Order: sequence, then structure tokens, then C-alpha cells
Amino acid sequence: MNEEKPKDLKSRTRDFALRIIRMYLSLPKTTEAQVMGKQILRSGTSVGAHYREGTRARSDAEFISKIEGGLQELEETVYWMELLVQSGTVEENRLQPLMQEADEITAILVTCAQNARQRKS
Repeated sequence: MNEEKPKDLKSRTRDFALRIIRMYLSLPKTTEAQVMGKQILRSGTSVGAHYREGTRARSDAEFISKIEGGLQELEETVYWMELLVQSGTVEENRLQPLMQEADEITAILVTCAQNARQRKS
């Protein structure tokens, strides 16, 4: 279906997942940090998978569904990162670049979904 800069976004979401993995590995080994970290690990690494599934969609509706799944995972990832910071588990400056990247990928995916909706109607 729609592949707006597919190599760029595929690489970017993969790099985001790799950064999430590295962040998880650097978390304190406390129970609360590991619980929140595993949530981030799951949701943050699935964003790229949703996007890649979307690029192989057979219809605009399927593409939109996959992109929206990626958006939900990004929102969940940001939520857990906010909890890490607000609980005092991790300093905000350590997560700020990841949060910024999540916001930027969100904006790109929203645009992809909007463009697909316009084509569909």
C-alpha cells in the first residue's frame, strides 16, 4: 500500500526499537524499574513491526489499522517512560531523546494514516 519514505521510516522505527532495548538493559535492577521497563520493551519494539505489517497491507483499511496499532504502542511507550521519570526511577534527561523520537514518529504515522483515509474516501 502506501509507502511514504519506506526505507527511512523502516530504519527509523527499527533504530527506535534498538534504542528502547539499550535503555531497558541500562535500567536499575529494581522490581519497579524492570516491570515498567518490560512494558516499554514490549510496546516500543512493536512500533516498527506494526509499520512493516502496514506496508504489506492489501487495502487502505488494513494499512490504517496497522498504523493505528503502531500509534497505540507509541502512546503506551511514552506513558511508561513518563512513569519511569515521575517515579524517580530514571532521570528525565536520559529518556528525553527517546520521548522526542516517539513524538516525531507519532507525527509521521498520523500523517500516513490521514493520507490513506483521504485516498480511501
